[in-house]
Amino acid sequence: MKILVSAYACEPGCGSEEGVGWNMALAVAKYHETWVLTRTIFRDPIEAELARNPIQNLHFIYFDPLNWTEDWRGRQGAVQLHYYLWQIQAYFVARPLYQQIGFDIVHHVTYVKFWSPSFLALLPIPFIWGPVGGGEQAPKPFWHDFSGWGKVYETLRDLAQRLGEQDPFTRITAQRSILAQATTEETAKRLLKLGATNVQVFSETGLSKPELARLEQCPIPESSPVRFISMGRLLHWKGYHLAVRAFAKAELSAADYWLLGDGPERERLQALAEKLGVASQVKFWGKLPREQLMDKLGQCHVLVHPSLHDSGGWTCLEGMAAGRPVICLNLGGPATQVTQETGIKVSASDPQETVKGLAEAMTRLAGDAELRVRLGQAGQKRVKEVYDWEVKAKIWVQLYQDVVAQK
Repeated sequence: MKILVSAYACEPGCGSEEGVGWNMALAVAKYHETWVLTRTIFRDPIEAELARNPIQNLHFIYFDPLNWTEDWRGRQGAVQLHYYLWQIQAYFVARPLYQQIGFDIVHHVTYVKFWSPSFLALLPIPFIWGPVGGGEQAPKPFWHDFSGWGKVYETLRDLAQRLGEQDPFTRITAQRSILAQATTEETAKRLLKLGATNVQVFSETGLSKPELARLEQCPIPESSPVRFISMGRLLHWKGYHLAVRAFAKAELSAADYWLLGDGPERERLQALAEKLGVASQVKFWGKLPREQLMDKLGQCHVLVHPSLHDSGGWTCLEGMAAGRPVICLNLGGPATQVTQETGIKVSASDPQETVKGLAEAMTRLAGDAELRVRLGQAGQKRVKEVYDWEVKAKIWVQLYQDVVAQK
């Protein structure tokens, strides 16, 4: 078949949105002729990778609206406007391509965002939307702990989602999708309200074979102390303040808690650790290169990921692939990845009860090495069976075949 992929973010060797776009295109191109629409800023890394590892079935078309080729990442207002304009231009780029090539299916992949339209849904061929996410929200009782900016951020995010849902083109995108994939149950409900008739929960996250092999080289240390680790940007909605409070409440004198990453919440988290009397056990490593991050993971026993609204949860996959049990909240993407066989999910309806649940999970895993090993091994097995990009590609390819068969 001839597949057209819309991947606003697409870059080799990256995680997050860029990794989704690249790995999905790479995986599908193993089975079908694949054309990918993406941004000009990704041309150099993509062309360099294809020069090293040519892929005959994979073709890229690069463009930017109004020749705005600047890298807008990190500037939310600018990137959202650029993204919307790019989606409009994508239709006018794709329409003559469709007439020339005759695509069988068009598939929107990135951004993984449900409240903006994909104008490619207007093409006269089956349109698959997603996986898209973003329908998750931090439960209101947890807003009390946020900084003033954190509360403003959540309010603006909620407003942007609601405005996006009122965009008639977003509704057309949902209604014209032959299949809408949602990263979480929360997003699935919102897609149904937008008018999507065929909605399926399917995570956008995945790991490649080389990534899986690298993570398997992180054996669990046998020496004490037991170390908990969190990896990610230090943002209010990541919930690390809950984990620091839980670590202090657990009173694990023979344990450490490492936080890898940087962000605006770092000073508040350091002050919180001082206030709770655990500053000597809570170590802030800052942002580290990938290899150093993997080395730190290899020195720890348990991954803690207390995010309050995460569509994906790449960190959870990495922890599971490394054989670490995961402690997370029963929210969003992590809740779909982590099972009772691979970790501990903590209810998130009330901050005090959540801190108590996190503390109990930390205490339980700190004191039971056999349980840590059992959960870790089950996590590795689950990642290989469900989140390997090659496994996910086969699922998409089967979907394509089913869709074309129904035409």
